[in-house]
Amino acid sequence: MQLNRFRLSTLSALVSVVLCAQPVWAVEPFKVRDIRIEGLQRVEPGTIFVSLPVQVGDTYSDDKGSAAIRSLFSLGLFKDVRIEVNGDVLVVVVEERPTVAEVEFVGTKEFDKDVLIKSMRDVGLGEGKPFDKAQLDRAEQELKRQYINRSLYAAQVITTVTPIERNRVNLTFTVVEGDPATISEIRIEGNKVYDESTLRGLFDLDTGNWMTWYTKSNRYSRAKLNADIESLRSYYLSRGYLEFKIDSTQVAIAPNKTDISLIINVTEGERFVVSSIRLEGDYLGKNDEFKTLVTIRPGEAYNADEVAKTTKAFTDYFGNFGYAFARVEARPEIDRTNNRVVLNLNANPSRRAYVRRINVAGNTRTRDVVVRREFRQLESSWYDGDKIRLSRDRVDRLGYFGEVSVETHEVPGAPDQVDLTLNVVEKPTGSLTLGAGYSSGDGLGLSFGLKQDNAFGSGNSLGIQVNTSKVNRVLVLNTTDPYFTEDGVSRTIDVYHKTSSPYEDPDYYKLITSGATMRFGVPFNETDTVYFGGGFEHIQIKPGTLLPTSYQDYIDEYGEKSIGFPFTVGWARDSRDSALAPTEGKFQRVNAEWSFAGDARYLRTTYQYQQYIALSKKYTAAFNAEVGWGKSFGGRSYPVFKNFYGGGLGSVRGFEQSSLGPRDISGSSVGGDRKFNVNAEVLAPFPGAGNDRTLRMYGFFDMGMVGGPSEGLAINKDADQVRASLGVGLSWISPVGPLRLAFAKPIRKYDNDRIQTMQFQIGTSF
Repeated sequence: MQLNRFRLSTLSALVSVVLCAQPVWAVEPFKVRDIRIEGLQRVEPGTIFVSLPVQVGDTYSDDKGSAAIRSLFSLGLFKDVRIEVNGDVLVVVVEERPTVAEVEFVGTKEFDKDVLIKSMRDVGLGEGKPFDKAQLDRAEQELKRQYINRSLYAAQVITTVTPIERNRVNLTFTVVEGDPATISEIRIEGNKVYDESTLRGLFDLDTGNWMTWYTKSNRYSRAKLNADIESLRSYYLSRGYLEFKIDSTQVAIAPNKTDISLIINVTEGERFVVSSIRLEGDYLGKNDEFKTLVTIRPGEAYNADEVAKTTKAFTDYFGNFGYAFARVEARPEIDRTNNRVVLNLNANPSRRAYVRRINVAGNTRTRDVVVRREFRQLESSWYDGDKIRLSRDRVDRLGYFGEVSVETHEVPGAPDQVDLTLNVVEKPTGSLTLGAGYSSGDGLGLSFGLKQDNAFGSGNSLGIQVNTSKVNRVLVLNTTDPYFTEDGVSRTIDVYHKTSSPYEDPDYYKLITSGATMRFGVPFNETDTVYFGGGFEHIQIKPGTLLPTSYQDYIDEYGEKSIGFPFTVGWARDSRDSALAPTEGKFQRVNAEWSFAGDARYLRTTYQYQQYIALSKKYTAAFNAEVGWGKSFGGRSYPVFKNFYGGGLGSVRGFEQSSLGPRDISGSSVGGDRKFNVNAEVLAPFPGAGNDRTLRMYGFFDMGMVGGPSEGLAINKDADQVRASLGVGLSWISPVGPLRLAFAKPIRKYDNDRIQTMQFQIGTSF
């Protein structure tokens, strides 16, 4: 009986195999008269019709039906798809996936909500998109990855899916962030020449200090650890330890996921000295010129930094002649017996190339044309390394970007062409000030100030200042178009109206100043610009109580109303490597204002000189000097409103702003027609902030004076007028601009000087 059952089963299986091997149609092919779609809620019917491989009038078959199902599933919009046949009508039945109505995050303190929403969209999950469980899993993993990058290894993510009406769902990511994983121990083993504390001082990562709240330097990051390991390797290689190596790096995380231990094992090797340097390969017949670029000398310890600096200088120099693909390889020949090394610099200039295309990346707000017009390397021109570096520096000096870099890419299939990509990182370029106050004498005053150096991404600057105080009313408008003409001629327009009085009472004096100026800047070369322009100024003094003596003298000589027509001319040269945080280069500026018509006739000139010197990777020396001089014409006195002032940030720190110089009998500072000041600074990393260049401290020495018409600037006359100070300060490139905080101690002062030990400024460096 069992044998018969076995034979029957075997026979049935064989019949099935034979039948399946023959082409059997579930539906006989037919001509489609109509196509109906059922189950749609939000998806447009056209989306399905476009995806179907069969249309009205075509012949339908099982193959086309299978292809249609695969095509509709690939859209990712449907949970289920069926195709039914009703006579000669094709019916497509779909079940749509739920749509994400809202994505909410709960408990996320470490990240801004917009950042998390963007990361969710990057994995395909966002509001208005179809809901997919697989994408939800990827979203959870991405969210955890974001927290791991912030050293929050203990973070837990719980996802809640809440169905709502119209086949939609709300997604809620509830995060328990936990405590960040911090480094409890860093050990370096195998070091003999340098002690561990010296080597650990090279790292950005540490076990925590009083500035950890700002730097977060005790939070573990794989990227930071790799950078620190490279710093350690560079430290040894730059001191002759050519065979230094990292044997292993051990990262141990405690079970609580909040304590991390780092152990780095090293082998120092022997110290090597360079015995000779050889140039090998093709140097375009310019060997002597290339030799001048070598910065490492025989008899000195092998220095990988200097070797890298030399090879880069070589490739840059090749680039000046159009050789964008030049390769320079440093090949050391090691004599381990005598601890000597022969450095062979092998050069292969390869082929000359020209630039096919220049791309700009990262400018989310600034228009392409604002960046491109600073480029001196042109498309379809020979590759020129000097012009490319100059272009990068010019873009950086705009001050619109936090980072600027240039990448070179080979063009596939075109061995003599390259593409350049200028990568920029946008930074805030505007500042906003709002204020309100009330006093019995001043009444209610509202102040508003806006300055945008890159208005609407156009490269133009726009500024407005308003004060509605009853006793100090101000309205100032200014704008600068740096490319008023295609040749780079700039135009600046200033319009202002100011009214000031000590009190609202009409019995007190008032000073009303109105005017407008227009200036043009003409670039003569890459670093020099000449400025010229003209303007109109109307000054009215309404006499009254508390009128300063200097104002009365002005009325006696010029009258209560006076006008002037100042003509300005100037010159500026800027070779700094950055306008925001320079470390190298010079800046010079000369400006003259000459009023040759109207009531007030005078000449007012200023000269400023700045120089920045990189003492090392961390330290920078800065020097600033400024001289001002004024003279009147037509037998009249120099106008009091054109006087120079000194004291405070930008002049001699430690003294109250604009308090230096002559005073009238009321004790008010009236300034003088001559001045000078000298400032010297050394900038260094802020303690505990590592190598963060946006937050630095500095020590300074200031010296300067302001002289009146009869005092001049002669040393024998003005030695007693000079003030000086010493101090320290804090420099921070904040989101609203460079911030400077100074603590100064005057070392040369007089009894009536107004001392101000702490001073604060948001603006320029000096």
